[in-house]
Amino acid sequence: MERTEDPGPFRPRTAPLVEDDPVVRWLLQGDPAIRWQVLRDLVDGSETEVATERSRVEREGWGARLLARRAPDGLWANGACFPDTAAFALATARALAAGEPPPPWPSPDPDPEPAGQPWTATYPVLRDLCALGVPRESPVMQETARLVARNCRWEYDGLPFFAGEVDCCINAGTIVIGTYLGVDVGPVVERLVADQMPDGGWNCWAETRPAPSSFASTLDVVDALLRWERHTGGTEEVRQARRDGEEYLLRRSLLRSLRTGEVVDPRWTSFAYPPRWHYDLLKATEYFALRGGTPDPRLAEAIECVRAKRRPDGRWLLENTHAGAVHFRFEEPDGTPSRWNTLRALRVLRWYDASADRARAVPQ
Repeated sequence: MERTEDPGPFRPRTAPLVEDDPVVRWLLQGDPAIRWQVLRDLVDGSETEVATERSRVEREGWGARLLARRAPDGLWANGACFPDTAAFALATARALAAGEPPPPWPSPDPDPEPAGQPWTATYPVLRDLCALGVPRESPVMQETARLVARNCRWEYDGLPFFAGEVDCCINAGTIVIGTYLGVDVGPVVERLVADQMPDGGWNCWAETRPAPSSFASTLDVVDALLRWERHTGGTEEVRQARRDGEEYLLRRSLLRSLRTGEVVDPRWTSFAYPPRWHYDLLKATEYFALRGGTPDPRLAEAIECVRAKRRPDGRWLLENTHAGAVHFRFEEPDGTPSRWNTLRALRVLRWYDASADRARAVPQ
């Protein structure tokens, strides 16, 4: 397969920010996971500077803390998507292989859990480690990939982790993780392409009930397909599926109902980190910046929403943190300046504004 021809992530982009900029200085006072991405995406640091800073992620700060919570079998919280489900998943796989009914779902822990979905098991933690940028070639990440492939099974039918399951959002995340770790997830990609709905989108509920396409599911899937294309070279079928998914979002300006023209959910203008499977406009515009190239005019409203959330001090706030148990919070509380959101928004605007700069430079 030939590699996808594209301009690369966050390209083209405007002139780099300077390191003595107050916001850049503040960002560079953060965790190594923030610092290496600032060096790469905002100030155009050298490859050596970026690699040196990135190497610290597995030894210091958030990355090291998450890796320290991994069990010897490669799992976090003894489960794939949910804690303490490993024995259930294995028993389910064995029962189905023997033609027997699967066991009942494990009884809930008598100790009350925080409201919301827990984010402590293997799948959400691996998503976090990919976003932090723990070097994929590091021994600990390669060992983790081998252990997860051997020992981790989904709660659904006890399927092996890198085989995916039926939820398209989970399968999208599996592709992101597998691609990052160098694991073959081609069959999961094929399933996602087959699951695409007639309007070009996806919906994680489509497996269990009639449902229209979803902004959140569609964004997760196109992001996964793009990353897989860049890693493997992709196929024309996958490229077309991704483009159709992008068109689903763009026809709706990333936030509006195609039928009524109204904003679908006002919460999409509040920016969480980590966004998890949820949708918001910073997550959506960051995808299009990651794809790169000339911005589609239909992004304008969403981009200006991101720009408008910038505070007078040049920073963006943490908002709408998604409920659920975590090993620890990257940032807190809501309503305070967020290094994650500031980094993400600045690289989106750096990409988007490059086209406006080029247009101004063309003689009329």
